[in-house]
Parts: sequence; structure tokens; C-alpha cells
Amino acid sequence: MTTQPTFAPTLDAPTRRIDSSAWDDIYVVGDIHGCRGSLERLLDELDLTDDDLVVFVGDLVRKGPDSKGVLDIVRERPNLLSVRGNNEQKLIDGRKTIDALTDEDYDYVESLPVAISWDDALVVHGGINHRKPVVEHTLTELLNNRSLVPGGSYDRPYWFETRRESPRVFFGHTVLAEPFVTDHAVGLDTGCVYGGQLTAYDYRDDELVTVEPPETYVSRSADSIVEPRLAEPAEGQ
Repeated sequence: MTTQPTFAPTLDAPTRRIDSSAWDDIYVVGDIHGCRGSLERLLDELDLTDDDLVVFVGDLVRKGPDSKGVLDIVRERPNLLSVRGNNEQKLIDGRKTIDALTDEDYDYVESLPVAISWDDALVVHGGINHRKPVVEHTLTELLNNRSLVPGGSYDRPYWFETRRESPRVFFGHTVLAEPFVTDHAVGLDTGCVYGGQLTAYDYRDDELVTVEPPETYVSRSADSIVEPRLAEPAEGQ
């Protein structure tokens, strides 16, 4: 029997638990970043029915050309859900704005849960630091976790490369040269806004589905694109 992860009562964001038995197929999709064309290509490739569910790892918005178009697609279909990413949080906090978005769009962004779970699966944007209980994670950590080095960002070890605990965490945020799939962590941000593929994970069949983007919208330095590798957890981690 699996249970819903317990989050801090002070977490200033909702969480959501879904019943996986209500859906035929479940897909988890990496960061979109306003790339409506890539999203439409992927949805066509998945050929969804109303009984299939798609869960996005957050960062639907910013950087790409059509954040509003992406929000419209996801918001208007009841079988498309998303967690909140750090770029949605920037809109909520007022650190960033997107002129094309309406008040309704901002309300929808603010309503996004920070986590969605089912069975023994957990979707968050950044990740889970397995060195401490889930309940002790802050909103900022759930949205931004990457390195296990205090104050580090792109310093190894990364949390997902050393994770050996349940639940299995599906995440984005860290741009990967290729998807990262283990029994304990699945990384799906393959940088579609930077010219990489848009990646989905088929939860039922344990398979990846990818599409190429129509074009590259933003350049990114090679040292901020991670070549994922499985690592042995260091002592004490």
C-alpha cells in the first residue's frame, strides 16, 4: 500500500493526489517553457483519449515564444495537469511578468500544485533531497533542488543521481543532455526551448516518447546542460 507524501504544513502551495486507476495511460512530460509548437507535436504523437492523463513537471512558461498558448492548452483540457515550476513561482511572486497573460492566466498559475502524486510516484519540478524527510522541504527547495552541495547549483553530486529511496520522483528543472531514468528518479527536461527534444515518459509501458522542436528559441551554454550518470551515494548522503 502506498501513501501520499507528507509535506510541511507551512508549505505555501497546494499538493494533489490522483487515483491512477481512473486513467488508461499516464504520461509525464518535461519542461515546455512557452514552446507551444513542441507541445502540440508531442500531444499529436501521444494521440490521447479522454481516458489518458498527462502530467507536466512545471515551467510551462517563459523563455519560449507562446507562454499563453501553452497555458491555454493545458488549462482547457481536464486530462492535462501540471505542477508548479520555478518560472511559475516567479510570476506568482511578481519577480517576472508576461504581458500576454490575463488575470485568469495568473490565477491558474497560482492554483498549480507544487506536487502531484499517485501510487509510488511523485512529480515535483526541482526534486527531493533524500538526506532529509519530505516534510522538511521548503517550497524553494521543491522547485529548485539540483545539487546536494550546500549552495551549489551545478556541482555534483546531484540528488537524482544518488537517490535510492521511494517514492519514484519525476522532475524537470535540470536541463539534461538525455532523459535520466532509474527506479527512483526520472528526469525529463531535455531542453526543448534550447533546441533539444521534448520528452514524455509513458508510466504504464516504461517507455520514452520524444519529439523534435520546430526551432531553437534560446541559446544555452554547454556547461549548464547536464550529462546525467548513475552515481553511488556518498557516505552520509
